[in-house]
Amino acid sequence: MARKTSKNIAKARAAVTKPVYSLPEAVDLLKQVKYVKFDETVDLTMRLGVDTRHADQMVRGTVVLPHGLGKTKVVAVIASGDRQKEATEAGADFVGGEEMVEKIQKESWTAFDALIATPDMMKVVGRLGKVLGPKGLMPNPKTGTVTMDVAAAVKEIKAGKVEYRADKTSLVHVPVGKLSFDAQKLIDNASMVIGAVVRAKPSAAKGKYVKSVTLSSTMGPGVPLDAAVAEAAGKH
Repeated sequence: MARKTSKNIAKARAAVTKPVYSLPEAVDLLKQVKYVKFDETVDLTMRLGVDTRHADQMVRGTVVLPHGLGKTKVVAVIASGDRQKEATEAGADFVGGEEMVEKIQKESWTAFDALIATPDMMKVVGRLGKVLGPKGLMPNPKTGTVTMDVAAAVKEIKAGKVEYRADKTSLVHVPVGKLSFDAQKLIDNASMVIGAVVRAKPSAAKGKYVKSVTLSSTMGPGVPLDAAVAEAAGKH
């Protein structure tokens, strides 16, 4: 089985014959070379000309994908008083106060994709860094997950809000949908992410900002996009 899989991978990679592709071409190519039965996730990876060791060159934010991710995220909310009711009515899957903080702390419970907290609860949520930090689940004001408007935050995440963040190697890696999506939906989602990252360019970043852009699927090849075209399109 492994030999067959590696042959398929080699065949898929061999299909990438051009130095760069347009976004529609890249989506079509990934659909053509698909060889696994499950519905693969399509990822966009951007290499940026920033040094994330410097706080003023950090690239981070969120964007709501127009067509979502093909699955509804499980959302937990830690809040007090009326905010709990608002979170439940907005569709949060888990809602609680200090008892939820205890559960996460004692049981390392993380059966959710996103965690929202109200500012007044952050003093207790702050104790959860060891559990939530490594999984990227710690609520953060910059990504809209520390807020008093919990209903809006829940709805945005359920609608397909994703976070983008440049890592230590200056790579931004964001899922943009499933390979079964209509091609135009993948193009729209990927374009939305590229635009958001381009507009988030730090003023301290010098030289070429978008160094490379790649579209890939879980088991498929990485298809290089034209970085200059992507950056120019993202500015509009």
